[in-house]
Amino acid sequence: MKAELILSTEEIEEIVEKVCQRLLPAIQANDKRRDDSILNVSGLAAYLKVDANWIYQRTRRQAIPCIKKGKYYLFRKSDIDTWLNQDSIKPLSPFSITKNRHRHSDN
Repeated sequence: MKAELILSTEEIEEIVEKVCQRLLPAIQANDKRRDDSILNVSGLAAYLKVDANWIYQRTRRQAIPCIKKGKYYLFRKSDIDTWLNQDSIKPLSPFSITKNRHRHSDN
């Protein structure tokens, strides 16, 4: 038995509007969690649990997001968090693991 649902454009728009209304509080809460505090080199080194020289090396190579004011390097914590997440390794899904197991057993 096959059921078919036919919706008008107005009904679809109403559904979309209701979904958006329900998602908006979660989106706004996520924006509020953004931490725009400013760290100096020693604060960033402590946050990342690395040596300050490691920070200086990356600032010289422009490999880490920073703000330079005079002789001071400053770091917005939210920018650092975004920078860190760019290199995060995503876990494999159980489906890809299962798929790979079957491929190896075919050999």
